[in-house]
Amino acid sequence: MEQIRRKLELGEARIGGVLSGTSADGIDVSVGRFGLEGGNLRLLEAEIHCTRPWPEGLAARVRACLDGEPQTLSQVALLHRDLGRAFGIAVREVCVDAGRSLDLLGSHGQTVYHHDGVEPSGPASLQLGDGDFVAEEAGCPVVSDFRQADLAAGGQGAPLSGYGDDVLFAGQPEPLCVLNLGGMANLSWLNGEQLLAFDTGPAGALLDGLARRHLGEDMDRGGAAAARGSVLPEVLATHLEHPFFSEPLPKSTGRDTFGEAWIHGWGGPESSAEDLLATGVRLVAQSVAGEMERSLPFMPETLWVAGGGVHNGPLMDALQEAVAARNSACRVVPSDAGGVDPDGREGLLFAVLAARWALGQGVTRPEASGAALGRVLGKLSPGPSPPR
Repeated sequence: MEQIRRKLELGEARIGGVLSGTSADGIDVSVGRFGLEGGNLRLLEAEIHCTRPWPEGLAARVRACLDGEPQTLSQVALLHRDLGRAFGIAVREVCVDAGRSLDLLGSHGQTVYHHDGVEPSGPASLQLGDGDFVAEEAGCPVVSDFRQADLAAGGQGAPLSGYGDDVLFAGQPEPLCVLNLGGMANLSWLNGEQLLAFDTGPAGALLDGLARRHLGEDMDRGGAAAARGSVLPEVLATHLEHPFFSEPLPKSTGRDTFGEAWIHGWGGPESSAEDLLATGVRLVAQSVAGEMERSLPFMPETLWVAGGGVHNGPLMDALQEAVAARNSACRVVPSDAGGVDPDGREGLLFAVLAARWALGQGVTRPEASGAALGRVLGKLSPGPSPPR
């Protein structure tokens, strides 16, 4: 890692991040140039972001796993291998197309199980996509498996975004409040030495699940169907009573709580797809705003929003309405207005965590994920070109 540390000191370290999020709609690849300024890690330039399609046949295997279809040990082992290869190949192809070479890569993998806070024996989480296969295909050292050290140190293992937003949003004033609208929605809050990070509930996992079930589409693109619908008050009230929304911090969630089984309880033939999606949009917005009011020290004046949900117009409108009801001065702003690509943020977060692994920086905090202070997250796969 000495070579990477030297490049960071010179502002010449090119570090990437790769993942497939809870929505599992493709392979996200982000690349940035990183350096140290006054001893602090900084993103100097975000160079690449793109989403690559799944290799043929792999998307269906991932979807089956996420939707709870029984998996044999051999199926899990093969998926672990094949996801690793797919992540590494996607990164290599993106970098070749852009004429770039990586010094280091952070690979999150594909979450297929997350404890959701309800496992009686304690938290556990599983991300598939073996780092050694990623490194071999990408052709560079890879840091992966970020969540395990957090879990081992008593944390929730999610969300990890609070351990990187200080780098990505370094130019923005504090308090900094950032919302990610991925498969699940999560918030990070930074104000001086204070850091909070927690999940607020479902986002894309709900809306995409409703679209698959009631529209026969992978998603409600742009929220077009939701815009034609009307909120179903009783359905909304029923689902807002879910116990997760009133749990104390730290907390995280996932598909085992807000997955297909839960979505199947959303209405029947008498409810239109448009109305159900409009109701889902309102639930996401209300759950985010309610958690902000309940768990943040105070409501911010700016809520930066990243993730795929930023492209859903009705969701962004509902979110603005919900937070403004709690603080009329609060503006909901897509993160690109703050210099961070909404679609590229998560990939860059894992690039930040990889860089912090290389620097030996412990990042965990009890008030964020619940983990003991100062654990370094991730494990190294040297790949074909071991770091010097």
